[in-house]
Amino acid sequence: MPARLPGTLKRKSSLPVWLSIGWRVAGVLGLVALAIGVHWIERDGLRDNYDGQVSFLDILYFTMISITTTGYGDIVPVSNQARMFDALVVTPIRVFAVLFFIGTAYNFILKRTWDRWRMAIIQRNLTDHIVVAGFGQTGSEAVNELIARGIEPNRFVVIDPDETAIAEAQACGCTVIQADATRDAVLEDVRISQAEALIVSAGRDDTAILITLTARHLAPGLPISTIVKAEDNEFPARAAGATTVINPVSFAGLLLASACNGTHLSDYLMDLASVRGKVALSERPARADEVGKPLAATTKGLGVLIYRDGASYSFGEAEAQALREGDVIVEILPTA
Repeated sequence: MPARLPGTLKRKSSLPVWLSIGWRVAGVLGLVALAIGVHWIERDGLRDNYDGQVSFLDILYFTMISITTTGYGDIVPVSNQARMFDALVVTPIRVFAVLFFIGTAYNFILKRTWDRWRMAIIQRNLTDHIVVAGFGQTGSEAVNELIARGIEPNRFVVIDPDETAIAEAQACGCTVIQADATRDAVLEDVRISQAEALIVSAGRDDTAILITLTARHLAPGLPISTIVKAEDNEFPARAAGATTVINPVSFAGLLLASACNGTHLSDYLMDLASVRGKVALSERPARADEVGKPLAATTKGLGVLIYRDGASYSFGEAEAQALREGDVIVEILPTA
């Protein structure tokens, strides 16, 4: 097995754009000054076919047309030293200058224009998408599970400040943006108001709550699922606007407690939560032909719970003996 190469440490440059360009220009001017200086020192190796005299202005002129590859032939190198300097030093300077101008134009003009154009096209087509704020272990598992349930990868828009996480999300086929999801402008860029749902898995509870609060401000009716690690933060997350708050630590505790009462209970709970099992939980509104019938009479799946007017009722309660219009049914379905 080949050895794994270590990753490359990267850090975003703190230099402003104007200073970055300034350093590049200074580098090119320094190389030009070097070429002018050497040509002046070795001016005896140059011949001026116009007047036979090589002045400093002639040196400046000859250096610039040599670097720009113009070469009119009125001043030419005649000594071996001058020819070798032009071949081995001036030519690399010429190549470097050309690459500098092309690279600068690409980085600061063409690339930004291209990125803005692509982003505008993507934004026009963003609707009914699922925004994922944070593509760590939990966020990526959620996306993979939803993809396994049949949701197309291009319906996901992943926001994460980490470059590695963004690369992994892009490899899954998701639309990505490397940015801070707590900012209004970022959520507006991903059209949060037109999204179908938001999954917040930021890794830190305070960041997750702030993302939830920002998203709720921009999209009042958006379903938001937020993950928090501390039980004390469940209430602040709901107060911030989370529709669903999930505490993986509490859920793990429930699985451990279930395992104490039966060896297969925790396995069945995991089976219910994943589409890869034999059964899966599903949620849907009650159909018109089901109104008035008991929850146990549903034929699509095994009805276990209904939600009515903000309250929940199990299949054994009296409220579940007659379904009403607007009820939401939670049922267990066999997976394909």
